[in-house]
Parts: sequence; C-alpha cells; structure tokens
Amino acid sequence: MRLLLDTHALLWFAADDPALNRRAARAIASRANEVLVSTVSLWEVAIKQRIGKLVIDLPTLRRGMEEAGFVLLPVTPEHVEQLGRLRWREDHRDPFDHLLLAIATAERARLVTTDARMQGYGVALMQAG
Repeated sequence: MRLLLDTHALLWFAADDPALNRRAARAIASRANEVLVSTVSLWEVAIKQRIGKLVIDLPTLRRGMEEAGFVLLPVTPEHVEQLGRLRWREDHRDPFDHLLLAIATAERARLVTTDARMQGYGVALMQAG
C-alpha cells in the first residue's frame, strides 16, 4: 500500500507520539508499505517553526525519514494539475491540506491524517488518531 503522510502524522511518527494510533503507526513502520512524504510537509514545518508554533530540527527530521525508508516527493506539475481539479470547499481553505490531497490523488496513495476536513474529496484516507 502507498501511504502519504499528512504533516501531523509525520511529526507524530517521528516523535513516537501516542497521538498516532497503533494501526497507522504499524502501517507506517511496515516495510511492506511505501511511505511518501511531500516537500509540502517540510515546507509547512519550516513555516510553523519560523512563526514559533513548532520547535523541531529539520535536518534531524529528514535524516529520520531517510533512515525509515520514506520517499521524499517533490511537488510536480502533475500534482499542481491535480490541485486544479480538486473540488473547492468554502469551509476548508488550508493550502497545505489541498496540496496533500492533490498529491495523494496523483500518487494513488492513501493519505494518513486525523483531519476530518480531508473527508469529502474522494481521496482514500487512513485515520491517524
């Protein structure tokens, strides 16, 4: 199975945070699954770090991702095209979420998230919390 981690799922997994449910943690840790992380998530982490909402060492996070065998995805033209086709919802304006939804669709991956606002887009989800 291909899994794309939402930013909070990535951070919870990296920190071994019990907020990440056991099913999602096992799926992420399983070498049978391909775990994808978008540069969008690293971008979100860097922004939150800059504005004081998060304290994290990005190089350490990246090394941990590499050691875990995660695939780091750049944003591609196909992802942006998929974003253009994503349904607009007035109650959900988070651009990072929209990009992750588009990437999950383009990559045929299940998005690992706890964000209920991600439902209703036709994207396969795995509950993370």
